[in-house]
Amino acid sequence: MIGTLTTILLLAGGAQLAGIAIAIRRALRAEKTAEIEPTMPLPPVSILRPLCGLENHLEQTLRSTFLLDWPSGYEILFCVESDMDPAAAVARRLIERYPQQPAQLLVGQDPVSINPKLNNLVKGWHAARHGFVVMADSNVLMPADYLRQLFARWQEDRTGMVCSPPVGSAPDGFAAEIECAWLNSYQARWQLVADEIGLGFAQGKTMMLPRALLDRHGGIARLADEVAEDAAATKIVRGDGLSVRLVTRPFAQPLGAREWLSVWRRQLRWARLRRASFPLFFLPELFVGGALPLIAAFLLAMTGSWPPLSAVGYAGLWYGAELVLIASYGWPLSWRTPAALILRDLALPALWISAWFGNGFEWRGNRMTVREPANAPLSATAAAARQPESLAS
Repeated sequence: MIGTLTTILLLAGGAQLAGIAIAIRRALRAEKTAEIEPTMPLPPVSILRPLCGLENHLEQTLRSTFLLDWPSGYEILFCVESDMDPAAAVARRLIERYPQQPAQLLVGQDPVSINPKLNNLVKGWHAARHGFVVMADSNVLMPADYLRQLFARWQEDRTGMVCSPPVGSAPDGFAAEIECAWLNSYQARWQLVADEIGLGFAQGKTMMLPRALLDRHGGIARLADEVAEDAAATKIVRGDGLSVRLVTRPFAQPLGAREWLSVWRRQLRWARLRRASFPLFFLPELFVGGALPLIAAFLLAMTGSWPPLSAVGYAGLWYGAELVLIASYGWPLSWRTPAALILRDLALPALWISAWFGNGFEWRGNRMTVREPANAPLSATAAAARQPESLAS
């Protein structure tokens, strides 16, 4: 039994180090090569940004859309359900401030699904004038080379979509640092590893795809096949024999201050959506975090099966490697980061269990369930009950 447990711990530690090494190698390779430069002619692009409520750093993230370096030109389509939404005023100010950049604010909704974000985006999709469309959440901070980074990952005849998971930046408070620990060196890391081995999958923070791909499958309404539009997009792309690819370095999401409960609810929602859309990939998530391996290592030390220093060294190597990963990408790193990583891992088993033993979640004030038919439009009552909450919350 002791030998089996030791073997499992060594395998878990090996997987942790291998995943980190692959992610770091990806970052170093990009710095030494021209991987951030597109290898195809640069087409004009339509950028759709759904808005809902005032978020932390909202004006900063929306302003970044106007400052992109893209010689072929691009248009910005802000989408909001109500003209009374305070985010609409922010978008209007920016449109007036940058009159040289084609941009417009579209108001209204097209209820094609129970997904409020998708309903908000439909009008932008129909208004888009260009062959490549980017759908980017309002809290994504776009660097000047945002489009260049997306197209650098495009391979003709092989790629159906290029995406970016969010990485947390500008955390304000310990709850926000724990969210960084979840988003960055855990979720983003494993998504980058999946992309490296050809198993990339979409996340709705940033999704770029050719308009023709969705149009031949029935248009943007086909993204209502799943509760989460990114899961539906992934399945459509893979169904065409194409790949979903991720940018080499994910784009930042400035967090600001966070509340503990909102961090937990957001992670639980994402976990339940992953479990519903890709259950076979969700199953091993219980064993990816450090909680179970480290508890087992210290139990072996307490029973005398391992020297105490071996357990301490195991924990130090586990989290030390993750800190190196964080530093290599320039993600937020402070004296509280190790504690944030440990608390995140201690919460992972509870999150995994909660994801399996429940189907409900709250999104923008709506009580929803992963078992609802995704393409069922919101009822008038549900639509009227919606509260102005962040699309990314």
